[in-house]
Amino acid sequence: MAEIKVPELAESITEGTIAQWLKKPGDKVEKGEQLVELETDKVNVELTAENSGVLKELYKDSGDTVHVDEVIGVIDESREAQAATVEEEVKVQPNEQKTANEAAEGERKNRPIASPAARKLARERGINLNEVPAADPLGRLRRQDVETFNPKTSKQLEEPVRREQPVSKRAEDEFNKPVERIRMSRRRSTIAKRLVEVQQTAAMLTTFNEVDMTAIMDIRKRRKDKFFEQHDVRLGFMSFFTKAVVAALRQYPILNAEVQGNEIIMKKYYDIGIAVSADQGLVVPVVRDADRLNFAAIEGEILNLAVKARENKLSLQDLQGGTFTITNGGVFGSLLSTPILNGPQVGILGMHKIQLRPVAIDEERMENRPMMYVALSYDHRIVDGKEAVSFLTIVKDLLEDPESLLLEG
Repeated sequence: MAEIKVPELAESITEGTIAQWLKKPGDKVEKGEQLVELETDKVNVELTAENSGVLKELYKDSGDTVHVDEVIGVIDESREAQAATVEEEVKVQPNEQKTANEAAEGERKNRPIASPAARKLARERGINLNEVPAADPLGRLRRQDVETFNPKTSKQLEEPVRREQPVSKRAEDEFNKPVERIRMSRRRSTIAKRLVEVQQTAAMLTTFNEVDMTAIMDIRKRRKDKFFEQHDVRLGFMSFFTKAVVAALRQYPILNAEVQGNEIIMKKYYDIGIAVSADQGLVVPVVRDADRLNFAAIEGEILNLAVKARENKLSLQDLQGGTFTITNGGVFGSLLSTPILNGPQVGILGMHKIQLRPVAIDEERMENRPMMYVALSYDHRIVDGKEAVSFLTIVKDLLEDPESLLLEG
């Protein structure tokens, strides 16, 4: 018998949740074939078989929590088991064969071919995959099919519901009107836990400023077409903010540090996390060595990470580490907010919506300028107010004079 064990996932991940088994007991399994989809705090991982044989038994079901090195099932590698499976298939009589075929056909109809990401999203949204049309000519359902599916247009949902859904006694006692209970995904649960931990362990404080975006918008307007022709990537705002943050971190390295017990770890590198909103929750992939990248390389890396986040293809390596984080609530219309630290980091910069506001040019003149509020949340345990305010002022000055970013390297 060959044991199916949960492998080492990453240094910081010791457990996960079984999202779904892709094989059932009695199924033949080939070495390298996908067996089970495991949901971790950061990404979903598909475990493959290390041995060929017959899936004998499952020790854990979908939804169960499992730990690294835990045995979750066994594969019978013996020739007898594999031969017995073949022999059983051969022994089936014509009528039984027909019945078996019909049953198998029914099972196939009830379980459409779908990617693990599509199945996971369908479970989270309570969607029956049999109702989802596939764009793939071979009939395989992708995540995009589930994302664009509208249940209101489904015939099945137009039919009157004849069965009452079971309601727990607790729900009956607690609510007088209809409710729906949705179990938190592991990732959402982890996000919730870590945000609370940060607020309980860090002395978080936020300082604000505003940036006149006129110069940056002018550069983008003049240079965007040529920039795209040369680099095959669009010139956005994030490269300017990333460069400004790195320059400010060089002058105030305490914001690039973290606290470990009674020690302060001063990091001599600049791995900048870029917060991205995905269907499963907020993720923060990391742009490595941002100080060594030019504008085009930063924009290309951010685009690549954002696409991987939307397609649920981020790896653990994409998410690990990070010395400072930038988050942009402005893409959703936020005018001002207080970002929460991405522990164990001690600083996070919040970008917001660009809005035309009247600005005093001098004592006599006023102009409408594209302005953005920026917010810096910091851990007051090791970052003093003077350092935080000065850091944000440097970011503001560099963004309002973006040519200086070139001099900063």
